[in-house]
This record gives sequence, structure tokens and C-alpha cells, in this order.
Amino acid sequence: MNVTARTPLYQKIQQYIRELIESEGLKSGDRIPTEKELMDRFDVSKITVVKALTGLANENVISRVPGKGSFVSEPAAAEEAEVPRPVFGRAPEEVKPKTGLIGLVMPSIYDYFAVRLIDGVRRGLSSKGYRTMILLSEGDLEHEKEAIKTLKQIGAEGILVFPVDEEHYNDEILNLKFSGFPFVLIDRFLPGVETNYIAADGRLGTRLAVEHLWELGHREIAICSDSPLQTVTVQERIEGYMDALKDKGALINPAHIITGFRIHASDEPEKHPLYRYIRSGLATAYITLNGKLGVQIQQMAKRNGLSIPDDLSIVSFDDPTSVVEELSVFTHIKQFEYEMGLRAAETLVDIIGEGADRSGGYTKTLLVPELVVGQTTGPVKPR
Repeated sequence: MNVTARTPLYQKIQQYIRELIESEGLKSGDRIPTEKELMDRFDVSKITVVKALTGLANENVISRVPGKGSFVSEPAAAEEAEVPRPVFGRAPEEVKPKTGLIGLVMPSIYDYFAVRLIDGVRRGLSSKGYRTMILLSEGDLEHEKEAIKTLKQIGAEGILVFPVDEEHYNDEILNLKFSGFPFVLIDRFLPGVETNYIAADGRLGTRLAVEHLWELGHREIAICSDSPLQTVTVQERIEGYMDALKDKGALINPAHIITGFRIHASDEPEKHPLYRYIRSGLATAYITLNGKLGVQIQQMAKRNGLSIPDDLSIVSFDDPTSVVEELSVFTHIKQFEYEMGLRAAETLVDIIGEGADRSGGYTKTLLVPELVVGQTTGPVKPR
């Protein structure tokens, strides 16, 4: 029986580094191979490498310096580690005093989606005696990493993360997972990485939007996102859009899938490609993957002399116009963001309460979205 073949890849990497330190006589402060070098050498993913390095860092064999690499630790540090810290286990409770503080990392709070979500988080945490500290990543991956590190340093007992919508993993989120630190992802998840997360069903959301517009007679339906196509959130919603059209027997028009652009406040609307697309009249209805973009398309349509919804219909994800649902103007996909925040907070508190004895699997919660019909959709205009 080949025992080596059954050794997990991350342990093989750890053994290689231990042997490298010993055979090469590496001293404290000497650099070990980079993540990329280890990925190439062992033909593994970055996740596996990060898991291996995190385990070695927990044992004080190496020290990881963000942006610079990993280095051999001080010998004294390893000797002082009398209590071994397992890769997936939490540090002993006496080492981490109770602070009653939970961190929340958000990209921004400029829209009602964020406001309602934060309200749910705060309600869920305060009812359990926890305080909330909110840090904004401003949609930047490096800022998100710094926010997570800051919250850990000041003693947060757990962290809720609304991840930056990027195609790349955040190393700090992976470190949270591999070190056993309590956290829950909100609205998005990392493909191929098992974590606790809660989100709305994006595929169902776009399906509801397509079916509503189809019933109104629209056949040229565009879907718009100002985020990269590679992101999980965008990809799932576009897949729901395409599945809904296929079920109607419609052909997928690639020109109607509009992604990968940005609209800045300083841009001249008339020169933006989306403005020209709206003016072309190729689509009679638009599904936007966030509320802000829905408003921007509405404004561009008006500049083109088009009336909403007589000339053009718009369905947005989330309501960009009113914190009071009954006063909503936009037809939108309601994602129950208050409940999302509340349930994320409750899940995190449960994880913290179970501590090192936690033996259950990861909690994956998908909320069922709902179509709210407002004033931005109407029957297709005869041509």
C-alpha cells in the first residue's frame, strides 16, 4: 500500500518546506519559495498552497509578510509555541478574550441595498449582545485585505464579509478559512472553496425578470453589468438570463449581453458606448445587475429622448429609488437584503458559540428573490 500517495497535497508542500529549511540550512528571515513557485512545482492551485503556508505560519515555522512573501521564523518563536495550533482549529478560548465585537466588511454603503443589509446585521448582532464595527473596502481587493487584518488585530470575535466582486481570491479570506477563524460571506461566495455564506438566488432573479418582460411582449431583452463577466455574481445572473430565454425558445443574442464597462461621474454620457447602444434601439428592455446602473440607463434613455416605460423598460436588481418598498418607482428584483444581513449575523453568532467544538458542515443559504413591479416596465411599443 502506497501511503505517500494518500498524503494530502498541502501536507506534501509543508514537508517539502520543512526539509528545504533543514537541508539548505535556512536561517531566520531567509525567504522560502513563492506561492507561484510552489504552485508550479507541485502542480496545485493557489488554495492548496495558501492552506499549506497558513498551517506552517500557525506553527511559527514561517512568517508571512503581505506583499513580500514568506520567510523562516525566529527559532524562539517556534519554541514558545507550547500549544500547537491546528490548521482548521481555533486558538484556545483563553488566548482570545471575549470582546463582544463583530466586524463587517462592505464595499460601500451608497445604496439602499447596503443600508438595509447593514440594518439586518446590526439587529441580529445587537440582539445577541454584540457590537458591530463596519469597515469599507471601497471595492478594492487590497483595502478588503487590510480591513480583515485590522478587525482581527483589534480583537473581533468574528467577521462578516461582503466580498469585493473580483475574479481573484482574497488571500485573507482563505486565511480565515484555514485558520478556523469564524466568518460568513454575504451575497457572494468563492468558487471551489467551502465556506459559510448567504446570498439571494441570482439565477432565479434574472429568470423572474425575463419572464416578466416576455409577458409584456419584449423579445429584444438586454442584460447589463458594470462588473467583469468572470465574477461569480455576474456569471450566475447571466446564466439565469440565458436559461430563461432558452426556455422561451429564443436565440441568445451576444450583443444583448453588455458587460465589462464602467460609468464614471466625469464621463460625457453621449460618448459612452452604452449611450450609443440605447440610442440604436436594438433592445426594448434592459435588465441591470444593480440599482445604480438601472438609474444610469434611465438617465441615458431620457437624454436620447426616450420615455420610460413607453419606449424602454428597465428591471434592476435591488431598488435604487426608495428605502420604503411601497414608494418604489423601479421594477426590481427584491433580494431581501435585511433578512440576508440578519441571517448572516445569526449564523456567525452560532459559529462563535460552538467554538472549537464545531463539527457541523458549512451553512449555505440561498434566499428566494421576488419580482416587484414598479413604473419602469410596460408593454413593448409597436415598431
